[in-house]
Amino acid sequence: MKKHNFAAGPSIIPDSVKEVTAKGILDLNNIGLSVMEISHRSKDFLAIIQGAENLMRELLAVPDSHKILFVHGGASMNFCMIPYNLLQTKAAYLDTGAWSSKAIKEAKIFGEVNVVASSKEATYNYIPKGYTIPADADYFHITTNNTIYGTEIKTDIDSPVPLIADASSDIMSRPMDISKYGMVYGGAQKNVGPAGVAFVIIDESLLGKVDRPIPSMLDYRIHIKDESLYNTPSCLAVYGILNMLKWLKGMGGVEGIHKINVEKAGMLYDEIDRNKLFKSTVPDVNDRSIMNVTFIMNDDYKDKEAEFLEYAVSQGMVGIKGHRSVGGFRASIYNALPVDSVKALITAMKDFEAKL
Repeated sequence: MKKHNFAAGPSIIPDSVKEVTAKGILDLNNIGLSVMEISHRSKDFLAIIQGAENLMRELLAVPDSHKILFVHGGASMNFCMIPYNLLQTKAAYLDTGAWSSKAIKEAKIFGEVNVVASSKEATYNYIPKGYTIPADADYFHITTNNTIYGTEIKTDIDSPVPLIADASSDIMSRPMDISKYGMVYGGAQKNVGPAGVAFVIIDESLLGKVDRPIPSMLDYRIHIKDESLYNTPSCLAVYGILNMLKWLKGMGGVEGIHKINVEKAGMLYDEIDRNKLFKSTVPDVNDRSIMNVTFIMNDDYKDKEAEFLEYAVSQGMVGIKGHRSVGGFRASIYNALPVDSVKALITAMKDFEAKL
């Protein structure tokens, strides 16, 4: 039976990307060595990491003012690296979910943190509006997409201070004006490539303004100076990124994949809103994520939740159980998920409805 991979991350990777990466594990470009065993300072690996950087710059139209890094530790390591490098007096944060909450916790170690707004009281089922960004903050941090709660900030915010975005789960899914951001970062394992590496896109002019000493591994300036090679990078993961970005370019780039993503999300939300069994966990359609579609059973059918999950799994659906903090279901429909998989989930929902 065909599997339909709706996992939240690590997530689906296109077959063609897996195939070329697998070949590179056995023999990279016919050099007689695996990508896992070549020197990270060899010309063969330098071509990989520089190629990945160049493609990311091209696909996102990254301005020359911003440097691109591939570092260890995932987005979570950057939760502390950001305030370590940038928080001198005060930072502002928007609290929209579990990951922003974790970032706030780390920032409070380094200085004053102003949480400008939060949707926690409503189980993070909306994106706060109407808040004020303090003009005296060193930076303003947002999480653009919230994998657990199914909300997304789909526009590039105008900020009076440097805008920092954790874009782990929607980077490359829609156009972004990178020039509006002081920094965009995230784990690769949703739309960029396999797990094991984080990307950082940062305006170099923001650095060197704090008066605290910074350990070398946590200092963005060190990683910029050494071009992501201060220590041995995750070579295989970076190779996976290169292949993933090549695939994305072949799909029409960010603009092309965005059209497909909007189509996939629209189909699935339409079925959730139509089907008597289900309802979205995000009431405002403008706040609904096009990457992580979260939904639950309607009140009259709560007792059917486990039964539907079992039925969906029997039809080849993988990873649609909702996060333990919200329950219900979550369909992560990242770039690599085919439209046919969304159609298969919709068919399962319709068929289950017809059985009742």
